[in-house]
Amino acid sequence: MPSITLANLSWSTPDGRPLFSNLNLSFGPERAGLVGRNGVGKTTLLKLIAGELTPASGTVSISGSLGVLRQSVQVAPGDTIADLFGTREALAVLARAEAGEASADELANADWMLEARMAEALARAGLDADVHTPLETLSGGQRTRAGLAALIFAKPDFLILDEPTNNLDRDGRQAVIDLPAGWRGGAIIVSHDRELLETVDAIVELTSLGATRYGGNWSRYLERKALELAAAEHDLTDAQKRVTEVNRTAQETSERKARKDSVGKKKAAWGGMPRIVAGGMKRRAENTSGDNARLAERLRTQAAEDISAAREKIEILQPLSVTLPPTGLPASRAVLRIDNVTAGYEVGKPVLRDLSFEITGPERTAVTGPNGSGKTTLLSLISGSLLPFSGTVRVPVRSAMLDQRVSLLDPALSIRDNFRRLNPQADENAGRAALARFMFRADAALQVVGTLSGGQMLRAGLACVLGGLAPPSLLILDEPTNHLDIDSIAAVEAGLRAYDGALLVVSHDEVFLEAIGITRRLALG
Repeated sequence: MPSITLANLSWSTPDGRPLFSNLNLSFGPERAGLVGRNGVGKTTLLKLIAGELTPASGTVSISGSLGVLRQSVQVAPGDTIADLFGTREALAVLARAEAGEASADELANADWMLEARMAEALARAGLDADVHTPLETLSGGQRTRAGLAALIFAKPDFLILDEPTNNLDRDGRQAVIDLPAGWRGGAIIVSHDRELLETVDAIVELTSLGATRYGGNWSRYLERKALELAAAEHDLTDAQKRVTEVNRTAQETSERKARKDSVGKKKAAWGGMPRIVAGGMKRRAENTSGDNARLAERLRTQAAEDISAAREKIEILQPLSVTLPPTGLPASRAVLRIDNVTAGYEVGKPVLRDLSFEITGPERTAVTGPNGSGKTTLLSLISGSLLPFSGTVRVPVRSAMLDQRVSLLDPALSIRDNFRRLNPQADENAGRAALARFMFRADAALQVVGTLSGGQMLRAGLACVLGGLAPPSLLILDEPTNHLDIDSIAAVEAGLRAYDGALLVVSHDEVFLEAIGITRRLALG
């Protein structure tokens, strides 16, 4: 039976930071979703399984064949779809046979159904392209589909999928979701796509402490995490009660001792007690007092440690809740107006033609459409980085756009300094409070933006844009969930739910769009 076994696996980054230590995991013919925060080592673990990296210690044992779909399909000059399938020479044999130039051995061994099987795999992946199409002519989403088709064609025992739905339109995402759902072999899927994770048999959560397996799909995993959160909250309440009880008991003990000592002092003062007896009682009282104090301190220390541990668990488990200043956007205020716009990048080859659209008040609009339908072009028009061939684009309110690179942040500055740059009217305390609402507390706010992960960077962008005294009335987001871990997506969703301005969001993530309360859609293409 096909299997993958990781035994005592350890690996560190080139700068010596350990990612895994004595990691033990096994996978059978199941569909397992691998989740965890950005930077915890999910992609590295896949590379170790695929043999692209060598573990510092431990072993990776594989029974069966692997098929790997990476986040981006690498393209060599001259490569075609046939090269992804590994069928260039076999197709050349068929071409020579058709031209009457094939040898007898080639004719005897030719795979006459090869082109039909390749076409079937491409169709299942939703890619309408010839097998000889150069990969460099395909978009990122089309290359992902081609890689997916190559996996369907190869039929490996295990699928290894690394963020397979990134950069895909709705149809492409559905093709990826359908693949593991009907796969008879094993699959290990690194993904933040909750819709895809609903199709798996188990969730493996990777943290700095190791890996934990949860049976069931994403919904079952959330139920288990909710129970863990409830247990952590119970532990916190219990520890806080113990601190209160220790302090109360210590106070009562101290008061009883003070009363007893007062009586003893009075007896000694009246002369009714020998001096040696009085001295002994004094020493015993002092020893008892010290023992009581030490016991109380030990109990306080233990309870304080339990409080800290419970709070740390809650910090990890509890969804982020964000409170933001209001934008003051009236329901009748025009936010965006596009009139008869035709635009593109080459004259005579418009991407958008005769587009009219407007947003009024705090509407939440999703821009959807297949790859190449003009979604990025539309955002470029709205941001002013692209001028239309004809028609007008008006944004009569203060707006902000967070693209996938969060380019409004200066990568050389800290998060705090970026906040002050974008919100010059805010003082240090206001800035720190705003950043803390997005989980950048204390020294975390001093991180240099250029060192942040993708999820941290988008969260920092939201904090700097929405955390000021007067947030913009229109917020524009371009595929905000791409490359984010699920915790970061939850943080972004919480921030957007608290925002009362207008939203324009390009996204194919239906779970995300539902979570932020989209009220209307603009479908392009």
